[in-house]
Amino acid sequence: MARRPSGEFSAASMADIAFLLLIFFLVATTMDIDTGMYRVLPPQSNQSPPEIKERNVWVVLVNSNDQLMVEGEKMNLSLLRKKTKEFILNPQNKENLPEKRVETIEPFGEIEISKGIISIKNDRATSYGMFIKVMNELIAAGNEVKDEFSIKHFGKNYNNLPKHLKAAVKDAVPTVISESEPVNIKK
Repeated sequence: MARRPSGEFSAASMADIAFLLLIFFLVATTMDIDTGMYRVLPPQSNQSPPEIKERNVWVVLVNSNDQLMVEGEKMNLSLLRKKTKEFILNPQNKENLPEKRVETIEPFGEIEISKGIISIKNDRATSYGMFIKVMNELIAAGNEVKDEFSIKHFGKNYNNLPKHLKAAVKDAVPTVISESEPVNIKK
């Protein structure tokens, strides 16, 4: 039997061991799951969009420097929720805020409903963080309006209502947010 000189060993199985370790780590490692904003897309329609009056659209712009502009005027993010609620409700029926239509919604009967649409546009260079902050404020304003309406009519927060009443509140106080494709907005 031939002996190997001392200090040498067979490395033939090292490649197999390295391959098995690689496979083990690929299988055993967990990857972070990307998260984003939950959005339900409207169903596809062949109908042309309805005519919308300018006063019924509230334009929110975010430029590449993460500056917020609402209806052509600079606005601080801290004011966005309050101003959004005012736009949605139009409590004094101002001419520069959205029109209202009268509809019958059970269990409220005839009720005035806003025709308002919030249109958000951002620059391609807008930071994702700023876009999320703006969307959070807009959504929070809509949720607060629903909560206030629910408390006024049922004495409960919107989230504590049964499904059929939630649907009625959602119909009575709609929050329509339209996200436009990112553009290059001048500073």
